[in-house]
Amino acid sequence: MANQKTDSILVIGAGVFGLSTALELTKRGYTNITVLDRHVPPVVDGSSVDISRIIRADYADPIYAQMALEAYKGWKRTYADFYHESGFIMLSETASNQYIEKSKKNIVEKGGHIDEFSNVSQMRALYPGIEADLPSAQGYHNPRGGWADAVGSIGRLATECSVAGVSFITGRRGTVHSLRRSSDRVVGVNLADGAYLLASQVILAIGAWSNRLVDLSHTASSSGQPVGFIQLTPAEAAKFANTPVLINMTTGVFSFPPTPGTNILKLARHGYGFATEVQSEATGRIISGPRRDSSNAASGYVPDDADAALRGGLKDLFPSLGDRPWLNRRLCWYTDTPNGDFIIDRHPTLNGLFVATGGSGHAFKFLPVLGKYVIDCFENCASSELRQKWRLKAPEKESAQGPVVMSGDGSRGGPPLRKLSVLEQSKL
Repeated sequence: MANQKTDSILVIGAGVFGLSTALELTKRGYTNITVLDRHVPPVVDGSSVDISRIIRADYADPIYAQMALEAYKGWKRTYADFYHESGFIMLSETASNQYIEKSKKNIVEKGGHIDEFSNVSQMRALYPGIEADLPSAQGYHNPRGGWADAVGSIGRLATECSVAGVSFITGRRGTVHSLRRSSDRVVGVNLADGAYLLASQVILAIGAWSNRLVDLSHTASSSGQPVGFIQLTPAEAAKFANTPVLINMTTGVFSFPPTPGTNILKLARHGYGFATEVQSEATGRIISGPRRDSSNAASGYVPDDADAALRGGLKDLFPSLGDRPWLNRRLCWYTDTPNGDFIIDRHPTLNGLFVATGGSGHAFKFLPVLGKYVIDCFENCASSELRQKWRLKAPEKESAQGPVVMSGDGSRGGPPLRKLSVLEQSKL
């Protein structure tokens, strides 16, 4: 059924998927859009927030490489106040990393410039502030890349939505308990306070919380990834101010330059993460995912092995800071898919439900253009290649195949996914 511009549309989720989608809807003339979320954006425990996110066009997949170049233009223009072009270094401690090789090829073919290196001294020739202790490091540097203030840019995006006429409902009245159905059609949402809202279309854009509302376990699961923050002195921050974003593809650990104004240094790991076991209120299934009714960023807990990995990464990349205590830590929640591809599609069996999720730890950088791609799919005008790439497949019949392996796109490092113990989960 064709979308009408006056249709009532509920967008569940105020992260990068939800907000960019809502804004693009207004640009295309839709007039009745409401965004629902547990919290006012920037959502405190969302994967689209905190002090920084990597902005890069370095992808092994040429489609995402092209999308990232489009987004880069938006970061340089519309969101220039939040973008810092520090440069980007992708390295490996082993020879012939396929993701690095394919990314390098895509950058060069699209007219970009790279600086290859085979040891740390060549990295320091580009950035004297680098003190990494990685004897076998090799990879390349892309001067076109860096990081963005995530909280600031999401705040700007939310303001743009509000100015454009998007309505927001947050708190318990914005917390969705379940999808409201009539036969095989989603007609709205049931809220945590006992009320409900009706709509012509519902767009599910809640990332790591997706499986709480609809069963996507055959194609998506959620994992927590460790993040740590260190407070530097002004002198230390000045020492590392002109260093690039660095990612070690062997360990998955990546780092940012100190944040101007606060002098906070951030490290994280882009890996396979940690799984939990929680029960979905809506479906009754046991899933992996963050809590719904409280902030998942409040406790500051990360598992001991995650802390050790971050500490090891800190000693590798910033040896002089290796024993510095953490200012804060947390788990950042990814929505993983088997190959790291987004899920942007109408639900195959639930009419009236459109799904925009599966960020897999790399969606934020597309903020300036993501909504355009989502609504192209929503309006059935995206290319067949993209529709197939981001298709939400119907679950296959129950089989003995076991859980779907979320191996990602080849960009992750570190140990395999680990399920947290009951005791560990109690500390989250």
